[in-house]
Amino acid sequence: MIKRVGPPLAVLVVGLALVELYVRARGTPIYLVPRPSQVLDTLIAERGYLASALWTTAKAGLIGFALSALLGMAIAVGLASSVWVRRAFAPYTIFFQTVPIIAIAPMLSIWLSPGLKAVAACAFIVSVFPVIANTLAGLLATDAALLDLFRLYGASRTATMFRLRLPAALPSVFTGLQVAAGLAVIGTVVAEFLVGELGEEQGLGVVIVSASHNGHSDRVFAAVLLASALGLAMLGAVGFARRAVLANWHAPARE
Repeated sequence: MIKRVGPPLAVLVVGLALVELYVRARGTPIYLVPRPSQVLDTLIAERGYLASALWTTAKAGLIGFALSALLGMAIAVGLASSVWVRRAFAPYTIFFQTVPIIAIAPMLSIWLSPGLKAVAACAFIVSVFPVIANTLAGLLATDAALLDLFRLYGASRTATMFRLRLPAALPSVFTGLQVAAGLAVIGTVVAEFLVGELGEEQGLGVVIVSASHNGHSDRVFAAVLLASALGLAMLGAVGFARRAVLANWHAPARE
């Protein structure tokens, strides 16, 4: 544990110390670049307000990520089940990758009502494509010899999918989930920029926008830091699940 955490933690501490010294030496105004110590003071002094905003963002991000994981894998299984289904519907999955979330977020707030539902929908749209793409790639990469073996023993298509192809695709599935976890947080914060202020609960995106408008850069940095911590926590959770599921048979998962 120390070998994993120690080096990046040391780099972080040294980097923050250098920034603190540089800002103090230059006398940079707080509204331009706050000192790390000022950001820490803000985190402590406004912990209740920031914790409430973090919880609001976390709820929307987790809902969006959960939907992207469940529906993304289901869509990928459907696409992998038939060449004709894949040819007919695969191009439409690109929509989730190319849709300009800034353009449709206001419409989602109208359709779903402002607040949690609209923000979670934005997080889902942003994060679902990596799950679909990576799961589908894993399903289509199943060892041909094993597929022939299943056919030889008369296994049904359903049994082949859930007993061979999907388990073999798990490394790719977890890769997609790791990418989706980070994107879900980004999608949540961006959606809060646009529609979060309209809801009853206000997340970190609203904190960032309002604080930047009022020149409170220390609060902006504090909110960004919490959003990054949320993303890291979600990535860490997916990484933990990946090691727990794959460590016994997939060598890269042990690293």
